[in-house]
Amino acid sequence: MHLAVALDGAGADPAAWREPDARPRDLLTAQYWVDLVREAEAGKLDFVTFEDSLGPGSDDVGHVRGRLDAVLIASRVAPLTSHIGLVPTAVATHTEPFHLSKAIATLDYVSNGRAGVHVQVSEDERDYRHFGRRSYPSADLWGEARDYIEVLRRLWDSWEDDAEIRDVATGRFVDREKLHYIDFKGKWFSVKGPSITPRPPQGQPIVAGDDIVFADDVVHERTFADVPVPGTTVEDVISLRDKGFFGVRFIPARLPHDLTVIVRGLVPELQERGVFRREYEADTLRGLLGLSRPANRYAAQGA
Repeated sequence: MHLAVALDGAGADPAAWREPDARPRDLLTAQYWVDLVREAEAGKLDFVTFEDSLGPGSDDVGHVRGRLDAVLIASRVAPLTSHIGLVPTAVATHTEPFHLSKAIATLDYVSNGRAGVHVQVSEDERDYRHFGRRSYPSADLWGEARDYIEVLRRLWDSWEDDAEIRDVATGRFVDREKLHYIDFKGKWFSVKGPSITPRPPQGQPIVAGDDIVFADDVVHERTFADVPVPGTTVEDVISLRDKGFFGVRFIPARLPHDLTVIVRGLVPELQERGVFRREYEADTLRGLLGLSRPANRYAAQGA
């Protein structure tokens, strides 16, 4: 069984920040996120997701408003952890795939191969007003997201693994023949490439929604069921495994309280029953999920 946890501010419960053991004054500090991820890593979880959006959140004055950028949080946490996967959310609507490909490739480098990304879309009219570059509403946002992911993947492959030759004698740092234009032309994007960041350590960082999915039913060979905490027992998790789910992503209502329940309560029970690891068996997120490092599509095809 594979286990993950979704980290979102003080938790999924809008009133979580008012709990006695909540840390509302720390939500916008790096240490808060480092502490959460280190706790998840102590439980040997496969990965954490960092939720994000383009808007400030609910207009209700009693709810948490404001957030830090998920990709930047993951990059800050990466050097202070060693095994757990880091999967920030990124909103494809209004943003550019070239920028995100570089950011996630960088995250893969600073984490030594533990990066992923969860590509989402925005249907909130307020987000459209923030950017002012397109009219509301937009059609086929998920079609746009699919093209966005394709551009990410091509850019990650636009450098061959051995493109950096660092040949002092000839003064060549890279072999130009091993950098490739991606020449992507679609309805929403026209991207020539190549990337300005070398191919990531994993080759292809994990893309949630593609390599893995979060869903209520088993729709993919690597489907994670989203389950609330509290409200989920050890028997519930095992039942989901028996139904064919690849893993579970816990959704804590209150942080850090419910994360502690997961790591120090649910995880030991699952380990005792022999359905979850006691130690990390791989150094990369792809390795933890049982995925091999993919070949570079351009190296296989030639220049």
